[in-house]
Amino acid sequence: MSGHPFKTRFAPSPTGLLHLGNIRTALFNWLLARRHGGVFLLRLEDTDAMRGHEKYAVALQEDLRWLGLNWDEGPGVGGAHGPYAQSERGGIYKEYFEHLERQGLAYPCFCTEHELAIERKVAIAAHRPPRYSGKCRGLTPDAVRARLAKGEPATLRFRIPGARKVGFDDKVRGPQVFDTADIGDFVIRRSDGTPAFFFCNAVDDALMGVTLVVRGEDHLTNTPRQILLLEALGLPLPEYAHIALVVGQDGAPLSKRTGSKSVEELRAAGYLPTALNNYLARLGHTYESNALMDSETLAAGFVVEKLHKAPARFDESLLRHWQAEAVKHATAEELWQWMSSRSRVGELVPPAMALDFVHTVRENVTFPADAHNWAQSLFGPPQQFAPEAKALIRATGSDFFGYARQMLEREPGEFKSYGRALSEVSGAKGKSLYMPLRAALTGETHGPEMDRLWKLLGRERIKQRLDSAFELCQS
Repeated sequence: MSGHPFKTRFAPSPTGLLHLGNIRTALFNWLLARRHGGVFLLRLEDTDAMRGHEKYAVALQEDLRWLGLNWDEGPGVGGAHGPYAQSERGGIYKEYFEHLERQGLAYPCFCTEHELAIERKVAIAAHRPPRYSGKCRGLTPDAVRARLAKGEPATLRFRIPGARKVGFDDKVRGPQVFDTADIGDFVIRRSDGTPAFFFCNAVDDALMGVTLVVRGEDHLTNTPRQILLLEALGLPLPEYAHIALVVGQDGAPLSKRTGSKSVEELRAAGYLPTALNNYLARLGHTYESNALMDSETLAAGFVVEKLHKAPARFDESLLRHWQAEAVKHATAEELWQWMSSRSRVGELVPPAMALDFVHTVRENVTFPADAHNWAQSLFGPPQQFAPEAKALIRATGSDFFGYARQMLEREPGEFKSYGRALSEVSGAKGKSLYMPLRAALTGETHGPEMDRLWKLLGRERIKQRLDSAFELCQS
């Protein structure tokens, strides 16, 4: 990599929403670029016109920006190696296709999908690698021209050189060696004229100056093909790091069925970018610290040598742990914006009490829906008691809540002095004092600190709730 600035890339196909596995790859590339003071490139691999969609290209860029994974080069930012959408690079690919054909390193293939499927079945039955037989490899120029003239559809295949070894040092998996005899000539241009992944992905990495390709281990066997292509074209080779795939609890590749969610779904559920970044940076990578870190600190500690070879197992409980940590470390202003933008909290909590509300409930909130439940409980319409709260209130009895109402008239100030006075007249102490009060005031048996709740509710609402608890005991 000497002589070139350190550069990583994220090169998604905009054919759907970004999921956890995709975004983890983007994050790893971003972290490495930041750690090395390098460049993070975004490229849209949208050559498959039937599947690519502008709305997904827009969505994935929104997802990256929301996570703080801003790119230094790519769509909307520019750079010296554009355009950054492969659908706009057809002229570049055409030059390289023609170069390979002139050198005799690529040839048209007229085999149909049906013929190729039969070939694969025969090879597998004979315990051979299911590689292309080379049927069209020896066609004469005249035969090729005649078939093209008749309008026969043809792909373009790269001619694999004779038996040799292709090796490279993978930054995660160590030395890798492949035998060209097991590869077979592969398609670099589809019959509709669009470039195949093997081709445009490798060519663009070279032309855009990417020095380290970090991608999933499912691409490992693509790498020797791409190395052979780049060597044939006289283009520079990047280094490669093939990261372990993310799997579900059952060990199978993560899918929607096993809990994989899109970034859009996670954002809608109220996950914070800091939570996702802290979780995903540790999903297949080891940090010395278990503390919540900002993006720059995550980058400073992110090293290729600490990437795992074993599959990374997705654990939703760990993701929720980092969400709780992110909520704990956010400012009150940030939390209010987060709560009110993703729930009806802003409609329920009086504006003057917004930050007091945040300080009161933050230890009991993981998602905006939790904040909404507390806002509904504290400021909403007539109170609803949770079943366990209702049972506790009835078990405590109306005498206690009669005393509680009386003491409110005598001790309307701080909660601690009110609690002491109520304890003296009722004889209740500890849990038997505070649990029934909590149940009466919030409708729950657990939640925020009572003195904060006391200030937030105010005397009138406290009186109404004690009255409701008293009446419940009478019913």
